[in-house]
Amino acid sequence: MPSSVQHVVYDAQEVLQCYGDLVLRTAFMMLKNRADAEDAAQEVFLAFIRTKPEFDSAEHQKAWFLRVTMNRCKSVLRSAWHRKTQALDEAFPEEDFTERETGVMQAVQQLSQKYRAVIYLYYIQGYDTTEIARILDVPQNTVLSRMARARKQLKTMLEGGMDDV
Repeated sequence: MPSSVQHVVYDAQEVLQCYGDLVLRTAFMMLKNRADAEDAAQEVFLAFIRTKPEFDSAEHQKAWFLRVTMNRCKSVLRSAWHRKTQALDEAFPEEDFTERETGVMQAVQQLSQKYRAVIYLYYIQGYDTTEIARILDVPQNTVLSRMARARKQLKTMLEGGMDDV
């Protein structure tokens, strides 16, 4: 969400402009497939239009988009269709990252979905562990233990070199 947006937005174009990238990146981080991520993002925005939720603040609205996106992605991952199809080997555009950052992103993509989610929300979206717990609807201690386990796995992968990533 652009830092200039400090108010709740309801206009479809403005919502798409403010949250489109956030929703798509979150979906891609979870699904590892651009086409599936785009489909999930579209469904999130359709849900917004259909339900017309009320928000207390822009942060509440952003959290709603993250929560709905993650829930939609979990549904896709649980679906029989998704389990029977092979994911395309897509990644974040490498020109956006240095070689080291690309290695880190590849390592993060290899984490299980529950670990990727906490890493993404903490390091990319800037949420604290209390907010992450609320978004994921899990206890804060669960978030803390997932963060610790994810960091340990990342450290092992990255210290082992790119062959392990």
